Amino acid sequence: MTTDWSTDPAEAAAHFARRLAVETDVSDVHAALESGAPGFVLLDSRSREAWDQGHVPGAVHLPGREVAARAEAELDRSVPVVTYCWGPGCNGATRAALALALLGYRVREMIGGFEYWAREGLPVETADGLTRPDVDPLTAPRTVSCGC
Repeated sequence: MTTDWSTDPAEAAAHFARRLAVETDVSDVHAALESGAPGFVLLDSRSREAWDQGHVPGAVHLPGREVAARAEAELDRSVPVVTYCWGPGCNGATRAALALALLGYRVREMIGGFEYWAREGLPVETADGLTRPDVDPLTAPRTVSCGC
């Protein structure tokens, strides 16, 4: 297999800039939430069962299949939204972000989703309260920051 290296650097730069305009990561979302004034609402687009198993503290639960029907009543259009779903193997957050964008919301997707939130040892909320899972050394350094 031969890799095609013919992509113009300007085209590659435009592609990566576009991704950064619509994506954010777990570490940045956590830092923004910790600041007390994140400037966005965090939306968990998973099912009720997944939400009940654990979710990001402070997130709003709005299952992806219900975004189009419920967003107007439950979200302030003037506040940007960051969506998340299970993890990299699920495109539910992408579908929720698309639905919100089509409704006129400013939106980004939290890459890594809840899976990487938990794997990085960040707080998880359940009906029993807050817990902090152990940091997975394969996905996050012990400092919970990759240094980028």
